[in-house]
Amino acid sequence: MRSNCYLLILIALACSIRSNAADLPPLPPELQSLDIASGKWEYNGENLATSDQKAEKWTWSQDCAWSANRAFMACGFVMRSPGKVVKSLSVSTFNYTDKHYWHYEVFDSDGSGADPFISQMTLSGNTWTNYGKADKKTYRVIYHFTSPTHVNVRIELSSDNTHWTLVAQGDGVKQLE
Repeated sequence: MRSNCYLLILIALACSIRSNAADLPPLPPELQSLDIASGKWEYNGENLATSDQKAEKWTWSQDCAWSANRAFMACGFVMRSPGKVVKSLSVSTFNYTDKHYWHYEVFDSDGSGADPFISQMTLSGNTWTNYGKADKKTYRVIYHFTSPTHVNVRIELSSDNTHWTLVAQGDGVKQLE
C-alpha cells in the first residue's frame, strides 16, 4: 500500500510539470543547485564484471523538469541494457524542516512499479550522491557534473559503508534543443 502511495505522488508530480519558463516563479536558493539536471540527457556506460553481475554496456535517457510549483525536480528515465529495459520516475527536492536533500524514485523493472526507494541525497559542489539498500548492501549513485552539459556517474556497493566497490560507470551528455 505504501509503495502505491509513493507511486501516485510521483505520477501526480510528474504530470504537473510545466514547460513555459516565462511565467515560473524564481527558484529558492536551496533548489538552485538542482537546476543543472533540467533538460534531456543521454547516458552511456557499463556494468563492471563482479560476482553478482556480468560486464555489459548500457544506455539511459533522462528527461528532467521542474514541477509546476517549482518545488520538485522530476525526471523520467528509460534504462537499456542487453535484453532489459527499466523505466523509472524520480523526484528530488530540499526538505526545509530537516535541511536535507531527498530523492524519491520508483522503478518499473518488472511492470509492477513496486520497487520504490527514498534516499537522502547529499550535494557537495557539483557532486550529488544518492544512497540506497539492496540485498543487504548499501549502494551509492554518484553524479559529478563536470560542466552544465556533462556528468560522470558511478555506482558503488558496500557491505560495511566504509569500503566501496565500483560496479558501474558512465557519462551523461545534455542534449541541446
